Amino acid sequence: MAIKVEPQPETAALTGSEEEAFGIPFWPPFRLAASGLYTWRFPISIIPRQPIPLPKLPPIPDPGPWRGGDVTEAGDGQAVDTATSALFPILSERIRLDVDGRYPQMVVSGDMSTGLFSTVHWIANLTKTGSNTYVGAIWYRDPPVAPFPYDSVKVTTGGGWLFDPRTATVTFSGPGGIQRTRTYTYTSPYFHDVDLEVDFQTGVTPATSFATCSHPNRPATLPCETLTIGKVFQRAGFNVTSSPSGTVPVAGAGANATWSNQEMHDAMQVYWSHYAPKAQWATWIFFAATHDMGHGLGGIMFDDIGPQQRQGTSIFIDSFISDPAPAGDPAPAAFIDRMRFWTGVHETGHAFNLAHAWQKSLTSGGKGPWLPLVDEPESRSFMNYPYFVAGGTTAFFADFEYRFSDQELLFMRHAPSSFVQQGNALWFDHHGFLGANALPEPTYQLVVRANRDRPSFEFMEPVTLELKLTNATAQPQIVDEHILDVDQGLVVIITKKGEPTRQLLPIARLCRQASQKVLQPAESVYAPMLASVGPNGWNISDPGTYGIQVCLHLPTGEDILSNELRVIVEPARTTEDETLAQDYFTEDVGRVIALEGSRVLDTATDTLTEIADKLRHRRVAVHANLVLGVPLATEYKVLSRNRKHDGQQYRIEALPARPEEAKDRLVSALSGDPTRSAESFGHVRYKESVDQLTGFLESAGDAADAYKQQDIMLETLSGREVRGRKVLDSVLKEIKTKRDSLASAAGVKSR
Repeated sequence: MAIKVEPQPETAALTGSEEEAFGIPFWPPFRLAASGLYTWRFPISIIPRQPIPLPKLPPIPDPGPWRGGDVTEAGDGQAVDTATSALFPILSERIRLDVDGRYPQMVVSGDMSTGLFSTVHWIANLTKTGSNTYVGAIWYRDPPVAPFPYDSVKVTTGGGWLFDPRTATVTFSGPGGIQRTRTYTYTSPYFHDVDLEVDFQTGVTPATSFATCSHPNRPATLPCETLTIGKVFQRAGFNVTSSPSGTVPVAGAGANATWSNQEMHDAMQVYWSHYAPKAQWATWIFFAATHDMGHGLGGIMFDDIGPQQRQGTSIFIDSFISDPAPAGDPAPAAFIDRMRFWTGVHETGHAFNLAHAWQKSLTSGGKGPWLPLVDEPESRSFMNYPYFVAGGTTAFFADFEYRFSDQELLFMRHAPSSFVQQGNALWFDHHGFLGANALPEPTYQLVVRANRDRPSFEFMEPVTLELKLTNATAQPQIVDEHILDVDQGLVVIITKKGEPTRQLLPIARLCRQASQKVLQPAESVYAPMLASVGPNGWNISDPGTYGIQVCLHLPTGEDILSNELRVIVEPARTTEDETLAQDYFTEDVGRVIALEGSRVLDTATDTLTEIADKLRHRRVAVHANLVLGVPLATEYKVLSRNRKHDGQQYRIEALPARPEEAKDRLVSALSGDPTRSAESFGHVRYKESVDQLTGFLESAGDAADAYKQQDIMLETLSGREVRGRKVLDSVLKEIKTKRDSLASAAGVKSR
């Protein structure tokens, strides 16, 4: 648990009143708004094994496969299940009515929980037909083949006056004239409860509130108020509570005083008062100084470890979000406050499973869409980047009303709860996919390829590919230097005959500072892509042929489709390969490979050590040695139980670096057979890894070996040619310059 302190001025007002938050009138005429959560529960607490005796009622048309039984009014206003087909009576029901109050979506959704301990979820759009009456068609069911035979609803609200409980009566209708009526009782003006806990690094002031009129660049109709993170989510339909804030010692970030994703995950387990390895409506918001990635990372939803994800998010105050306002800005201090506050809400939105505004139409990892969403690259939403819209930050905030878009509200309020709840569905799971918006003459050409004679990979060899984006126009184009990162507007689809389609998901979602690069006509940018594994497990494992295609979504709305690359995974060579594969293709080994190492997943590292030793002449061994060596090169922090009983259940321990072992593993991975390593890692990742090894050797004072690694890399890439593709001269020149500089430092003669 965090070291709790009295709430700071910035954190004391995380929440607001119901009236402020959700637009609910409590003044005369003293009637509640209709929108909110309504519930019904089975009228008895114990469900007997035998069918429940029910009063005789007129015959009702057979509802078909629905096993919950038909429902009709029983004379006292309460609905009861009729006898014949009620093998599993409905135990409870909820509806979320969304027709007035703040940002009404004119939607009703509901859940039915049955004696099978399963739930049917449905959604309908509504049209108002009377003062208290709404009708509409049911257009969504989860599961999509649920035995729920109804296709339309009629909602009639009643009560709501002072001392008169509000109710909603819903009549379900379906083919053949079947009907079912249920009366629900008003429970809350909010659709879900959620707890937001803000902790912060010692010495960091959390930006949890913002005075909306402190900056003159704003909509003319924007109310002047002090808006908080909690209030934003209240207005989105959540009953927000705020656990007390606390400080997190910077010692948890290690000697460099900057935070890695693993360090933040460890801190979350120690200091978040609600931490539990289960799904729950709760989020940890951590304000820190700086991430390991430096000034260009303003925030991240870092929690992607294990099956419970999206519970932790971080905002970095000493990053680009605190850069001085542009020259001539009329309120530079407010400009910075606004960017910090926007980042806090944006990253917290990811914890509710919201995608970026320009990523809504991306696929959902092969699990199917919940509904087809369209991208909103020009939306004035917390989930859009202010500098992505036409006119940039100035244009964005001139029209920004400090809210989420209607599509985002629809998802948070009415998608099945498991899609939204923290720690439940994986990030970006169950969004939607619409067809790609590819132009006849695209602006860019996108190629996915393997740096080898043919795209054939050894059994267990991680499939590392290369992306190449080329300016296909006659004019210079401006791109972000991270445009080919999977966590940006990039969708990677992997198919194998007879198996479900899978999407390569990012290990983390980053909020980066825009860093632009000019691409001249026919000029290209490149990036490596590890396709085999991601946070949703192994995408490529068994022998066979896989299809891989990439779609890049641009802020302009254009989609760039790549070629479809056919990748072959060869069969196992020996029975020993098949035996090792049983331990290799596991979640923990995949995570170690994707994250480039671990010193806590012992079973996984034991498996990789065995593979590196027994299969040293196979390509999988170079990958195993790399991920075994990287975490040994520097001090490594781990979370352990606190045996001193000093008031905390856990503590963070620092494991010292093991530089000699690290060097042996990394040199074996990259220089033992450099041609094989360059081919297996791909040119881009091979160079990145050798540069990482060189930096490690330099920091250890071993300039001679650092020079040697750059020299080997230069010789390898200078002579390497794959299907007529050579390494760019500019890259070779960069390597040579680095090598010669190291030669001078080491006092050796450069070749």
